[in-house]
Amino acid sequence: MRWLLAALALALAGQSGPTHYHITAVWFATERDIPLHYLVLHADTTRRSDAADIIWVLRPEGRSKRVILFDAGYYRQRLIDMAKPVPYTRPPDAIRKAGVTPEAVTDVIISHVHWDHLDGADLFPNAHIWIQKDEYEHYVGPNGTARDRGIDTADAASLAALRRAGRVTLIDGDDREIIPGITVYTGGRHTYASQYLGVATRDGTVVLASDDAVMYENIEKRIPIAGRFALGDTIANLNAHDRMHRIASSPELIFPGHDPAIFRRYPTPGHGVARIE
Repeated sequence: MRWLLAALALALAGQSGPTHYHITAVWFATERDIPLHYLVLHADTTRRSDAADIIWVLRPEGRSKRVILFDAGYYRQRLIDMAKPVPYTRPPDAIRKAGVTPEAVTDVIISHVHWDHLDGADLFPNAHIWIQKDEYEHYVGPNGTARDRGIDTADAASLAALRRAGRVTLIDGDDREIIPGITVYTGGRHTYASQYLGVATRDGTVVLASDDAVMYENIEKRIPIAGRFALGDTIANLNAHDRMHRIASSPELIFPGHDPAIFRRYPTPGHGVARIE
């Protein structure tokens, strides 16, 4: 009887303790041969790199059925035609490689309004969308019009429609724990109010930078993202990188938004899927 009571106490303690997440990166598309100076400030103009388009899947430990995506990818044909990704997999099909169906997704956290991160938000029929209030109001007009060319017109209309349907939460500011174990941070200035995540895991706090740090080179060499991708505010972008180092439990737990090297550093299980924790 004593061992049974002890086991019950441990189980209850686990239920009331902190939430920890398993994190999986899903590489759904590749944009080929991009000049690196588009991504890393003052990079040698002869250097080029592929860019991995990534959806992050966050699942809490235990019995919770919550499935959270960080960013939603893209699917509209004219965007595919513009980016010319090779290979390319539609986001709902890509996340199946991580063992997740699109219907199972409960939440989508959008880092910023650029099409390669926002466009697929309406592909997950049961998901609630989270985005910064200042980001939304800067880019989306009252009737779903695009207020700024930083957002695709179809994405502005789609996001406004999701909000009218009661499926959007506008996050009011920096350093907000929006879901237990997941905190959003602003200040990277990739867009007007882009946000990145701090995620609690058994290994410590992981930072998912999205495009506030596009490549490992931004983080590891303390180089801001290219000025054209930081609204010209490279100092704010560097300050965000310094903050990421303070938030993350170790430098190795900071993950950039588009670096294919993520999948070399975390090769398991493979085939475009990287299990981080």
